[in-house]
Parts: sequence; structure tokens; C-alpha cells
Amino acid sequence: MSPGGAGWRAAAAQDDAAAGLLPPPPPRSRRRMGIFLLLLFFLRGAQSSLESRPNVVVLMADDLGIGDPGCYGNQTLRTPNIDRLAREGAKLTQHLAASPLCTPSRAAFMTGRYPVRSGMASHSRVGVFLFSASSGGLPTSEITFAKLLKNQGYSTALIGKWHLGMSCSSRGDFCHHPLSHGFDYFYGLPVTNLRDCKPGAGTVFAMATRWLFLIPLQLIGVLLLTLLVCNCLGLFHTPRSILCLLLLACLLLALQACFSHYVRLLNCFLMRNHEITQQPMSYDNLTQRLTHEAVRFLRRNAEKPFLLVLSYLQVHTALFSSKEFTGKSQHGAYGDSTEEMDWSIGGKANNWEGGIRVPGILRWPGVIPAGQEIDEPSSNMDLFPTVAKLAGSPLPEDRIIDGRDLMPLLRGSSRRSGHEFLFHYCNAYLNAVRWHPRNSTSIWKAFLFTPKFSPEGANGCFATHVCFCDGHYITRHHPPLLFDISQDPRERRPLTPQTEPRFHEILRVLQEAADNHTKTLTPVPDQLSPGNLFWKPWLQLCCSPSSLSCRCDRERQDPGPSR
Repeated sequence: MSPGGAGWRAAAAQDDAAAGLLPPPPPRSRRRMGIFLLLLFFLRGAQSSLESRPNVVVLMADDLGIGDPGCYGNQTLRTPNIDRLAREGAKLTQHLAASPLCTPSRAAFMTGRYPVRSGMASHSRVGVFLFSASSGGLPTSEITFAKLLKNQGYSTALIGKWHLGMSCSSRGDFCHHPLSHGFDYFYGLPVTNLRDCKPGAGTVFAMATRWLFLIPLQLIGVLLLTLLVCNCLGLFHTPRSILCLLLLACLLLALQACFSHYVRLLNCFLMRNHEITQQPMSYDNLTQRLTHEAVRFLRRNAEKPFLLVLSYLQVHTALFSSKEFTGKSQHGAYGDSTEEMDWSIGGKANNWEGGIRVPGILRWPGVIPAGQEIDEPSSNMDLFPTVAKLAGSPLPEDRIIDGRDLMPLLRGSSRRSGHEFLFHYCNAYLNAVRWHPRNSTSIWKAFLFTPKFSPEGANGCFATHVCFCDGHYITRHHPPLLFDISQDPRERRPLTPQTEPRFHEILRVLQEAADNHTKTLTPVPDQLSPGNLFWKPWLQLCCSPSSLSCRCDRERQDPGPSR
């Protein structure tokens, strides 16, 4: 399979016997790993002209599903502030994350490009960054919308979760850090809100520790011991260089295995710009702290154009909430976390619709008509060209931008989405293609393959909490599995030549679109390769410059910049 996926024909040679039989995915798996995108455009002063550069506030939430806010139909979760913003702006009902996983979707969101173009879509099974001391990340050659707006004189800040890398080759080079990608100010979590970060919430590293570190360590250890014994008995001579390499491999694997016992200390910390402020991170009033930082940024930049990206840790596991919200919702810890995030606004892993269709709300009083419900397909990649144009920045001409300007759709000057086709990736593999014909209300979606679900946890999404994208973890479909999303949003009724007269014609168009898209991809370094993903001790950040101590709490001592 070529980098970035292959055409439909590639699947034909690897067809699965059960290609036409698709078990319905479990509801929980279908909801997870979405990215909620909420945009608010504020005008400077009392101006209402489009020529004035708007201030931009972007609110993101991890794993919030399309059916969770009240404005999208939920009758039991209380989200009055989100609902109010939807009433005062435009609600997107076909809004899509560019990937069902955090790291690639955030890369697409920041750059307006499919993550496979920047090497931020994995060819291995691990599709996200797990360690702060990994060497992969958003390449310095990529251009974020923050960088474009900064060049236009905007003050820019990212508060909350980053998850796009930290350093490249040395501790503190910060080549992937938010401040290296157009943000003037950063306060938040460099990686992600792992379950390991919260005591008693479990670990995501159990399987990886066993299969990637402990078992190889045991095998290499036995081999090394056998060779040493044979050398001592004079049975044969092993070159010292080989023994040294085996010993080094044992030490490195032992270090990786030990890391899993210290994940919370070494991986779960808060930063302000390049300095660690709390290690390990505490969840006490964390949402309030993030909100406080956001409000302070808004106040100190009120007299000049600004961009604020407030990237919530909720509702990704580990779930957390402050005591004012704990036990108050009707949906346990998940509901408590969601309702606390909604309070702040008043201040994972597949391409089924439940995994990628997410809430999207845009509000700009006086410009975007209030109370709209827009059913046209849109993507989180669309933020890039939209805010660039509003800020007066030309788009880069040396690269393909996959996002489309949303303003014609939002202002009513166009009734059609800028996306006729959208391509859905599972890691670096082309998984599905979406087509919204210009002269039709239908939205066709064809799957090249689908993940296998295993309730027993033997070989699928339940075992790892993330769906794998190749090998025996997937079912390939020939012909592709076809749905009309406009009529069947739950994807329960695959179409056939008997139920859809244009079945073969539709697949032909989708095949041609997939082929044309694949031709636009160029090879790039894989930022999520095993070599880039592994924990590297020399990249580990600690409170102490000498790395003798990785514990500190400067949150009460250091309130941050006041300017």
C-alpha cells in the first residue's frame, strides 16, 4: 500500500471473505475520539465591517460526541452556554474531524492539510504521541494559522492541550513547541490527558510495556546470558562488540519498561511557555486555571487583534472535574466533566460517523446570521483558510491547502460546501471517501476497509481502546462498503446494486477521486515512526535543570506574565 493509502483496486487483491457482513460498531467506540470545534469571531470595538480584522477565539474539546451538547439533541446533559452560542450563531451538522485520533486531527486543524501530507499520520499501529520526550512532532516546515496571524500583527496564545511534539534532538531545542509554530504564549499540557496522569485511573501502557519492552528484554537477556556462559565454558567465542550491543539493547529496553512506572511524574506536567510550572500535574481546579489564563490573555490584549486557542483536556480520559461539578450530572464522571467544560465556555478512534462527526459552532454577531443550521459537509481543516482570509493573510502558495473558506457558506452567499470530496484516513491508510455531488442532496461514503470490533478484547478496538488500521485487525471490502449518509447517518444499511441503481457509477466516481487525491501526495518523513515515538531520556524535561528532581509546584508561586 502506497504512503497515504491506495485506490479501491488495491483492496480487491486482499479481499476478506466476510466483506459484505458488517457488525454494528458499539456505541461507546463510535462516540470516542472526536474533536469538538467551536469558533467565536469577535469584532474589534464597535466595528462591523468585514474589512476590520476580527479577534478570534477557538475553543476545542477532546472526545466530545456529536450527540453530547443540548443544542445537538441531548436532553440530559446540561450545556446552556454551548446551546446559547449555537442560537446566536451557526451550527454545523456535517462537521468532521480530519482524523479520529488526537495528534493527526490537531495537525490537520493547525495546518489546513490532511495529516498524511506532513508526516503526522502513522504507518505503524501507534497513531499519537505518548511521551513528552519523543523526537517526532509537527515539522518546522509546516505553516499553522497561528503563524499566519502572528505575521499579520496578531497576539497569539494556546492554552490547554498541544499534543504535536516538543523537541527534536536535544532537550530544550523546542522545535515542535507551540512557541515555534506561531504562538506567542503557551500555558498547558504538552502531550495529552492520559489515564496514567490521574492516580487510580489505570494505564494505557500495559500492553505496550509487555510486548514492546518486557518480552524483548527477556529474550535478549536470555540470549546474552547464554552467550556469556558459552564464552566462559569455551564452547565458542562471541565478539565483544556483539556482547556490548546486546547489553546496550537490554539497558535501553529496561529504561523504556521502567518509564511506565513513572509516567505521571515524567509525562504529565504543565508548562508556561518553555518553563515547567507543575510536575506532576494536579487536576485540582484545572479547568478553572485554564479558564483564568484565557481570561487574562483576553484582558491584556483587548486593544489589539488577538488569536486565542483554548484547547480543553475534557472530555478525554482521565475524566476529571472540580468538586463543584462532581456528581452533579446524570452521566457520571463523563457528564460532570462535560458540564464543567460548558461552565468554562460561559467564561477515539475510527471513521464511522460517530468517530469523526463532531459539533461545530461559529458565532460572529452582525456578520454570521444567528440561528442557522448548516447541513453541508465541513472539516476542522477549514479553520486555516477561513481565519487567514479574515486576518488579511494570503494562503501559502508552495503547498496544497485542503481546507476551504467557510465564510461564503456562513454568510449565505453560497449554499454549497467547498468540499465535493473528503478523504478519511485511518493513520496513514486511506480508509473511506465522501462525495457530496453538486446537483444532489445525497452524501455518499464508501469504506475501503473497516475495523474489527471484538467485545472479548482479543483483537480490536476493545482491546486497545483505539482501532488499528491494518493486518488482521481490519476487514477489507470489495466492492467498497457504500452508504448514503444523508439518508442513513447511523451507517446501518450498506447499499447494493439491487438497492441503489447507480451503485457502480458512484463507486467509479469515488475511485477516480481517490486516485486523483493519492497522486497529490509526496513522500515525507514519518513523524510517528517507532524511532520518533520512543521515549528518549535525553529529551526528558524536568523541573530541575540538572534533572535531579522532577517534582515542583510553581502554580501558586508564579501567576504568569501580567503584560
